Amino acid sequence: MEIKKILKEMIDRGASDLHLKVASAPVLRINGSLVFMEHPAPTVQDMAAVAQQILTPAQRDVFEKTREIDFAFGVPGVARFRANFYVQRGSVAMVFRHVPVEIKTIDDLGLPPVVKELALRPRGLMLVTGTVGSGKSTTLASIVDVINREASRHVITIEDPIEFLHRDNKSIISQREIGCDTGGYADALRHILRQDPDVILIGEIRDAESMKIALTAADTGHLVLSTMHTIDATQTVSRIISFFPPHQHQEIRYLLASTMQAVISQRLVADSDGLQRFPACEIMIATSTIRDYIREPEKTINIRQAIQDGFVQYQMQTFDQSLMQLYKEGKITFAEASHASSNPQEFELRCKGIQASSDTSWDRFEESTSNEKIELPRI
Repeated sequence: MEIKKILKEMIDRGASDLHLKVASAPVLRINGSLVFMEHPAPTVQDMAAVAQQILTPAQRDVFEKTREIDFAFGVPGVARFRANFYVQRGSVAMVFRHVPVEIKTIDDLGLPPVVKELALRPRGLMLVTGTVGSGKSTTLASIVDVINREASRHVITIEDPIEFLHRDNKSIISQREIGCDTGGYADALRHILRQDPDVILIGEIRDAESMKIALTAADTGHLVLSTMHTIDATQTVSRIISFFPPHQHQEIRYLLASTMQAVISQRLVADSDGLQRFPACEIMIATSTIRDYIREPEKTINIRQAIQDGFVQYQMQTFDQSLMQLYKEGKITFAEASHASSNPQEFELRCKGIQASSDTSWDRFEESTSNEKIELPRI
């Protein structure tokens, strides 16, 4: 099997992922949809040969012991990829993800302009959240790129594996890969504060230990960037608290309330032709009200309402407000917007201009966006 040829076709067709497994034709993920390639299905021998060709001797040893491995590699003249090799039904299977060499700007990604301002904050915790494949790593790379171009700071990243490669500009960037440059997240984080960082990027916060160190680093005057697999800001706060035993919850709430800067949650929504995807973003910025809601367990549920109310004054926005803007701009269809909405029925009523008499939280949002009437499709 000519893996280089298949990877090149993946790039030429604009796919984000390539799936390979025995007895099945190669499959691309293009704008979120799976598309079978017109290539023969690989055999057991083909897959073993590809693994032998791509993996280093050290990686082969790890794969033979654990039956799975994450790593990143580059193919000269093609692109850079993040890969996962695993075993299914007794044979090797692989997933390759394209990692662009050029880091897109926040404007290129279609993210809200306030993200640039958040990137340059001097300290605190900022999280990018979303499901797998929602663009978290790409957004995080663009945030680091803003810092690199506009500020003079030492950025240390801890990644598994390193995806986007950053070159020093105004800042210096030290990128450390789990397994190659450090033993693990916990090991790296225990020593990181003695490496004179201004900004710390943790590829993913996975447990209480890494979360506690991230909060401590943010509390001691560093900007800490990371990702979590949560769907919105409210769930992010709850997930962080749940990392810890109940007797520590109040302590963690106070520490989180004092260090949190922002939560950026993402969902990718396809256009009508399925040829392009746009990011719908919920942006939570830690205002005094938000900090109060984080500290008080019974008030945490009010975070979404505070985000909705803070659209004009603080440039916060809920997913539904973001989807409404994309829909008004004609970038996505009503069906796609409604499907991605957190509250589809409320979103449909809002599109029709219907709201509860006591609900004035969208008034300023409506005033600040286009007043054009939206023709709602029949469903």
